[in-house]
Amino acid sequence: MTSTQERQFQVYGYRWVILAVYALINAVMQIQWLTFAPIAREAREAYNATALQIDLLSMVFMLVFLAMCIPASYILDKYGIRVGVGIGAALAGVFGLMKGVFAESYAMVMVAQIGLSVAQPFILNSITKVAVHWFPINERATAVGIATLAQFLGMIVVNIATPLMITQTGGTYDLQGMLLTWGVVSAVSAALLIVFLREYPPTHAGIEGGEERLLTLDGLKHIFRHRDMILAMLMFFFGLGIFNAVATCIDQISEIKGFDIEQSGMIMGIMLIAGIIGAIIFPPISDKLRKRKPLLLLGVMLLTPGLAGMALADSYVFMLVAAGLVGMFLLGTAGPIGFQYVAEVSYPAPESLSQGIVLLAGQISGIIFIVVMNGMGMISSLFLFTGLAAVTIIIAALMKESPRILTASK
Repeated sequence: MTSTQERQFQVYGYRWVILAVYALINAVMQIQWLTFAPIAREAREAYNATALQIDLLSMVFMLVFLAMCIPASYILDKYGIRVGVGIGAALAGVFGLMKGVFAESYAMVMVAQIGLSVAQPFILNSITKVAVHWFPINERATAVGIATLAQFLGMIVVNIATPLMITQTGGTYDLQGMLLTWGVVSAVSAALLIVFLREYPPTHAGIEGGEERLLTLDGLKHIFRHRDMILAMLMFFFGLGIFNAVATCIDQISEIKGFDIEQSGMIMGIMLIAGIIGAIIFPPISDKLRKRKPLLLLGVMLLTPGLAGMALADSYVFMLVAAGLVGMFLLGTAGPIGFQYVAEVSYPAPESLSQGIVLLAGQISGIIFIVVMNGMGMISSLFLFTGLAAVTIIIAALMKESPRILTASK
């Protein structure tokens, strides 16, 4: 597609409303996922539970994703984003409130987490699909970057605000006020999305909107026969899995290094703030240059020293700097640009399917890495992750540039 052809497609200001309500529900899902990560020590006391039982409240999102990834992608492809994302939003609202109402029972909180986990793939798997439906190709990495940025904002809020929202009475931690607050936020966000989300603009934003896509089974066959998709899956297997594990166990890592709960929340907060800065800077550069691979390679190259720094850090400041490196180049660069890359190289497979597959890879590895961290030890695992990040550099170097972005640049 030439630049002249691309400009013939009309874009609508309402696309930013779509992106805003979609970004909000993305942020909410991260809050619900990581609610207990920054207060793991307090949650252990409140529920009289083991460290692994508290980690399971976050890990269940990854476990359920394994079962729901393909069904959610099928529904998104078959019935569209209004129905698919609407299902996810409704589940998030209902089970978010349930978690707050029954906050005193570990069993009921786990049931609510399972319900929220079912909602997650309907929302996460649709990021690139929303971008394709509403944005021209020269804005899509930016749109994906904004949705990713919203996820980081959700993670920042939950890591910094949650420790401040819990109370202690009679030597016992009370989590209900905090969980109920997040439940109300979830319900309001779900209602806004259901009211404002639309499937398509009046006319398509790009040529893909008018073209036929492969069905789910054919799309899977196409994806698993594509060399660059296999490499991208490996890249997400290591990169996203490392992040999922570190985000889940950040309080345990901080405890071993002698940092208190507020410092633990700030370490994760700095990682995510750096991710936001990266998501603001690098995806628009990728769109402007019409290049994906160089930015992906930059991201994974600078991830490695960041992880090494987190493993070696012997001071709070050193830990913050290392976490910032990981955030900027894994979360802010490789993540959003990687999502758009897989949507382009896997075409004509549905975007929700290609994104779901790479997310699935990261969820599988996240579960494995969390188990490894609890068995092998937090610091030893960070050294292992540093080695895996170095392998990811080789994987990214072997990937070819996105053919669709090259065609669009002519």
